[in-house]
Amino acid sequence: MKTTETPAPVPAESGATVRKTDGPAGGARKTKKEGTTLNVFSHGILVIWAIMVAMPLVWAVMTSFKDDASIFGSPWSLPDKLHFDNWSRAWSQAHMSDYFLNTVLVVGGSLVGTLVLGSMAAYVLARFDFPGNRFIYYLFIGGMSFPIMLALVPLFYVVDNMGLLNTIHGLILVYIAYSLPFTVFFLTAFFRTLPTSVAEAAFVDGASHTRTFFQVMLPMAKPGLISVGIFNFLGQWNQYMLPTVLNTDPDKHVLTQGLVQLAVSQGYKGDWSGLFAGLVMAMLPVLAAYIVFQRQVVQGLTAGALK
Repeated sequence: MKTTETPAPVPAESGATVRKTDGPAGGARKTKKEGTTLNVFSHGILVIWAIMVAMPLVWAVMTSFKDDASIFGSPWSLPDKLHFDNWSRAWSQAHMSDYFLNTVLVVGGSLVGTLVLGSMAAYVLARFDFPGNRFIYYLFIGGMSFPIMLALVPLFYVVDNMGLLNTIHGLILVYIAYSLPFTVFFLTAFFRTLPTSVAEAAFVDGASHTRTFFQVMLPMAKPGLISVGIFNFLGQWNQYMLPTVLNTDPDKHVLTQGLVQLAVSQGYKGDWSGLFAGLVMAMLPVLAAYIVFQRQVVQGLTAGALK
């Protein structure tokens, strides 16, 4: 029987060094260290950004409970006592209650109209092919890039000729037209992500296009509707230029106009404590809406990527 001899290992030469290469454990430790450094840096940036955003809001709320002397004497200190009369004075004497009601009527009506009309237009543009589809879609996109300042003068005469100047419903129609381009752009991309098989199943069961849209596709688009609704709510609630030009009747002023009127109501001696109280009043509904629907907003923004 023939045997095979295994050669003996060759000893390393004296003075020679053996180089060690990084194995899987060494690479993992290096990657983990880099990831930790990146996380610390990104979290630090987020903390700084959160402080920059939250500090003005906290300062405004704190100042709304001070008197005028404390606002100018010690603007960064806590109030010595809570002056709730600032809020009551801004709500009653400065007519913030009337401005608040007008704003709720205008924003509520325009928000409903924008979502209904925008979702219907976006659904047709996203799900149906017809001549002029892309032209209409790009026409809406072009409306997003048109500065509203350039349209103020002709818009004033158009609204005046229609007899809608200084009216709540006229301002609602202008808000709807102002918000439709972004709404259609946003919801068109969202409707394209919805499964076609669900709509086809509804058609097979005998549902009409109207019933399929309102009872099948629109509930599926709820995250997108909430997201674009929040964005429109923020823009319409804080709108100042359009009501200033189209709504000069003091009895129908909205909150943004009311805050300006409150700031200049006493000439050089402004009611600063009442002004900050009114500012916080106008700010609270926006913060509450975003806090309540923040999860739906994130779902609507990421739905297209997740699908």
